[in-house]
Amino acid sequence: MAEPERREVIGLEERLAKEMAAMGREPLLPVEKRLIAWSLGLGVALLGILMWVGTTFFPAS
Repeated sequence: MAEPERREVIGLEERLAKEMAAMGREPLLPVEKRLIAWSLGLGVALLGILMWVGTTFFPAS
């Protein structure tokens, strides 16, 4: 990477860091919390089903 391009990237990173530091913290909305809970629950349930299928139809010898 050429030196001027590298300076531009560093400048962008510094500006981004400053903007993110200036941003306020936004709490999660109730709908977002429900989506997270559903996603985690679905993931755990599907892992359980996968484990059951694996042990039932493909037993270890």
